[in-house]
Amino acid sequence: MREGGGTAALVRVWAAGLIVLLFSEYLQVTYFYGTFADAQRLEGFGGRLLLVHVPNALCVALTVWVSGRLHREPFRSSRAHHAAALFAVPAFAQVVSLAVQWERASAEGLSMSCAVVVVGAFCGRTADRLQEGDR
Repeated sequence: MREGGGTAALVRVWAAGLIVLLFSEYLQVTYFYGTFADAQRLEGFGGRLLLVHVPNALCVALTVWVSGRLHREPFRSSRAHHAAALFAVPAFAQVVSLAVQWERASAEGLSMSCAVVVVGAFCGRTADRLQEGDR
């Protein structure tokens, strides 16, 4: 194994994860949210859950899953290295989101935003683990 190969593997996975997250969020906001969300549907918690939080969790899950699929051996066998590959992009995106929205966010919005990242990351990691035997 080359010196620094682990860092290059992480950077590749992070770049792919960032592209997947940005593209999936763009599609979600442009087509799904733009088509179905209106003020009346977003009034209640159920509407926000179905139109905002669940699609965001799916975007995070897809990002984590793709990152896991692209992270190869021998780096994948290190738990810390693999966790960094899977969760760095969603964690970074969450920190940026919180920093940008901190002043105008509600307690519900902040807590649901954090829950979305945790649920999405768990689902993406579970999907990745289920496919580990396919390699």
